[in-house]
Amino acid sequence: MSQQHHHELPVIHPPEAFAKNANVSGMAAYEALIKRAEEDYEGFWADQARRLLHWQKPFTKILDESKAPFFTWFEDGLLNASYNCLDRNIERGLGDKTAIIFEADDGQVTRTSYAQLLAKTCQYANVLKSLGIQKGDRVIIYISMSVDGVAAMQACARIGATHSVVFGGFSAQSLRDRIEDTGAKLIITADNQMRGGKQLPLKSIVDEALSLGGCESIHKVLVVKRSGADIAMTAGRDVWLAELANQQPTTCEPVWVEAEHPLFLLYTSGSTGKPKGVQHSTGGYLMHAALTTEWTFDLKYDDVFWCTADIGWVTGHTYIAYGPLALGGTQVVFEGVPTYPDAGRFWKMIQDHQVSIFYTAPTAIRSLIKAAEGTAAVHPDRYNLNSLRLLGSVGEPINPAAWEWYHQHVGGSRCPIVDTFWQTETGGHMITPLPGVTPMVPGSCTLPFPGIQAAIVDEAGHDMPNGEGGILVVKRPWPSMIRTIWGDPERFKKSYYPEEFKGKYYLAGDGAIRDAKTGYFTITGRIDDVLNVSGHRMGTMEIESALVSCTDLVAEAAVVGRPDDTTGEAICAFVVLKRSRPTGDEAKQIAKILRDHVGKEIGPIAKPKDIRFGDNLPKTRSGKIMRRLLRSVAKGEAITQDISTLENPAILEQLADNH
Repeated sequence: MSQQHHHELPVIHPPEAFAKNANVSGMAAYEALIKRAEEDYEGFWADQARRLLHWQKPFTKILDESKAPFFTWFEDGLLNASYNCLDRNIERGLGDKTAIIFEADDGQVTRTSYAQLLAKTCQYANVLKSLGIQKGDRVIIYISMSVDGVAAMQACARIGATHSVVFGGFSAQSLRDRIEDTGAKLIITADNQMRGGKQLPLKSIVDEALSLGGCESIHKVLVVKRSGADIAMTAGRDVWLAELANQQPTTCEPVWVEAEHPLFLLYTSGSTGKPKGVQHSTGGYLMHAALTTEWTFDLKYDDVFWCTADIGWVTGHTYIAYGPLALGGTQVVFEGVPTYPDAGRFWKMIQDHQVSIFYTAPTAIRSLIKAAEGTAAVHPDRYNLNSLRLLGSVGEPINPAAWEWYHQHVGGSRCPIVDTFWQTETGGHMITPLPGVTPMVPGSCTLPFPGIQAAIVDEAGHDMPNGEGGILVVKRPWPSMIRTIWGDPERFKKSYYPEEFKGKYYLAGDGAIRDAKTGYFTITGRIDDVLNVSGHRMGTMEIESALVSCTDLVAEAAVVGRPDDTTGEAICAFVVLKRSRPTGDEAKQIAKILRDHVGKEIGPIAKPKDIRFGDNLPKTRSGKIMRRLLRSVAKGEAITQDISTLENPAILEQLADNH
């Protein structure tokens, strides 16, 4: 008997019946796709774009690399994203098919067919047109999970306006910054949002954002009535969306746009202060959204697909608003939170709606494991989850123990798990198992999606051998990649196509390692100052800037991440005040003021979990903050690094004190 290493993880093969019927069936089929992409890269992608999308004017150019790294795909083709998601499915006879099963926070369920979703989208598009919104104008959408949210995105796409959805958990300041950066003309919002039985503000945050200055581009605010609560409406600027929409016809001619036309802007945290407006194209993006939904999720006609992300994040764009609709799928859209009225909500919904494909984040899984272990009544074993055939994970690497629990207790040990690595900037899956192909290893995102040339290199851009960690890059442009950072092409080049790699390779910003034997990828964490908290990227600089902007209190701040059992990473802030170092209750009080301030500046997701006060920060003699040391302090590790260059070693003791 061979010696089994205790750290070796099991290899789990796709069930035979699944593999046989899968959209990509068996390893030989995957290898044939890889080979096709290697032999004729452009032809491979062009085939998919022709097969999956309706082109009003077919493209003749595939990839143009002449202005690298500003690549273009299918640029002389014309299409419309909304036509591809809605009209085309109705023309295929799917008008009465359910597009969205919406479950509200309180459990109320509404079903919307493709014909109904098109009618609503057209009415919203006509409202936008009547208010002077044209092709190329930007529209901000600040709304919770709803059919209205999806229809608003589709309505923008229909008339060629570029949408920028802002997650409903962002603060007035964050919203203001995004309005100013996009130069948007109009906002679509709701009176309130319902989450976990509570009514949370949306419209009043929009009012606050607009009062902060810099939002002069906004002419109109369209408000969806969600709670019906009494809210302030500014005459001439604010209008109830339904009142305008009900007067509009339910048809609206799609505006055919170039494949490179910006479908949306979505802001994401970078390693330096200001969030980056990631710009995505229409053609390449929509093609990859459809292709990955078809191959990674193996979507079939009768599946019920449920991605639990919010439409404010890229996952909600690609795998709610566009991918499943482009394939004529049926999906669940959920307004609430996984723990209300209790932590069995997800399992109950899977049972009620007969969900067959379920896609969620490791943080949600880990918190539901905790809940299930504490309360037997909310354990997935208490629900009938036999409808499930495929599970997915997104947002951050999933730890093997959570993977195994998810596989066993949610998937009944019969469902493959697709652990998908991708980013806001990549538009769709980059490295992922294909469920009918890939033997799975818990915690590994396994192999690149066909056509994606992922690799691991050292600082100079040389390939690393399998088994040695390095920097994750993509060697060739792909259709759904980021086109630029809105209004800042220089920052785009610096961030993603740095000089060190001769401007040739896309830099993902993550470290990774490939298994010495299988070549499988495992993501090891960010290589820059970006934290992954509950699957959401948070720039340490952004949080530091928010802390330091509390000018009457804070002299200096440094933010690092530390491992956290539920959220993956937790935000830990080291703060020097403009007064003496507080202790005891006073420290707790000031920590609360600072947390609330960060919540106000960025949003609740950015609030530091730990705040520690010191008389100073550990600096080198040249004045550089030693963040590496702070990471060790945050983890509670003994300091083993060389601290001889440290100006003030005693400070470390102080900072180890946690509030």
